[in-house]
Amino acid sequence: MVSSVVNEHQPTDGQLSPANRPITKLSLKWSMVEEDSLSILDKFRLLKDLGFDGVEFDAPDDLPTDEILAARDQTGLAIPGVINSRHWKTPLTHPDPAVRDACVSATIAAIDQARIYGGDTVLLVPGVVNETTSYVEAMERAMDGIAKILPHAETAGISVALENVWNDFLLSPLEAVRVVDSFRSPRLGWYFDVGNVLRYGRPEHWIEALGHRILKVDLKEFSLASMNAEGPWKGFGVELGDGDCNWPAVNRALAAVGYSGWASVEVPGGDRHRLAAIKERVDRLVLA
Repeated sequence: MVSSVVNEHQPTDGQLSPANRPITKLSLKWSMVEEDSLSILDKFRLLKDLGFDGVEFDAPDDLPTDEILAARDQTGLAIPGVINSRHWKTPLTHPDPAVRDACVSATIAAIDQARIYGGDTVLLVPGVVNETTSYVEAMERAMDGIAKILPHAETAGISVALENVWNDFLLSPLEAVRVVDSFRSPRLGWYFDVGNVLRYGRPEHWIEALGHRILKVDLKEFSLASMNAEGPWKGFGVELGDGDCNWPAVNRALAAVGYSGWASVEVPGGDRHRLAAIKERVDRLVLA
């Protein structure tokens, strides 16, 4: 018999209440902060004032680590993770073994940087399928590269979070699950990008399949109408909440798989006013 009792934290309109929101902390990418006259410390202060909980950096990079750590400690703004800064220039699936090795080395350096920052993930694009790399070759090379990276990640206590991007590779959530599970490592998971899958799927379906493998979430929007009218990349040219992402469904799906943690905004940034507007939109969509 179906119970007629309604969960006090679950509104009947399908919206999750604040008590049950799966996204509990909000970060953004460092490159989104376009206040060039500000020091690193003042940029941290700006983000803290706007209500962000953290910021993610590319790594390896040339930024002064000591200044970043001092800004983190003085403001309390966290650095939850880093993004591999070289996985596009030196993809893990490149035909040249030396290029693949460069990606492995860059990922290991990013793992070390994440540990120094106090983060717990490195975002890694697992490879690219193109005219010089077949799907079969990409899978073989990606699996080999990940196998070389994971021992260092496990020793450092940092997780490698693979991301779904427009790379013609790992196009199905079930395939993504098989890749993660094949390694049986607690330090391999997924950095789920909400907007990137809308071109060929529904975010909530990916979330259902990925489940506990989701380590972090990227937030962006996508418009199918803009894509169809103006070309694929134009789909990203809409503000959060104005595209085809079903945000209530995303929130419910994340809650259903037990996700509770960080989400990072990844949209065109700007100055203080632009960042404040982004924060306001995110609050309405995932934090309200």
